[in-house]
Amino acid sequence: MKHKRIIPADIDSMIIEVRGEKVILDAGLASIYGVPTRTLNQAIKRNADRFPPDFVFQLTLDEAQAAHRLRSQTVILKRGHSRQNSVKQ
Repeated sequence: MKHKRIIPADIDSMIIEVRGEKVILDAGLASIYGVPTRTLNQAIKRNADRFPPDFVFQLTLDEAQAAHRLRSQTVILKRGHSRQNSVKQ
């Protein structure tokens, strides 16, 4: 069964910085392709020779926790509002 590709409205919100590089985590990439995260990771492991060495890396525990905090603090604003306008001073 072929999954329908789902393109998020705002891919920029999936991009985070880790080790000085802009990355999309496996869960975000899986959602773009419309597959479960485990399926994406299995495909990458089966085809590791097709990817450059720096294409995939595993986060440390500290990096994973920081990424989780970053994602959980993401603010979604109404169209036409900026973050500066939404913060009470």
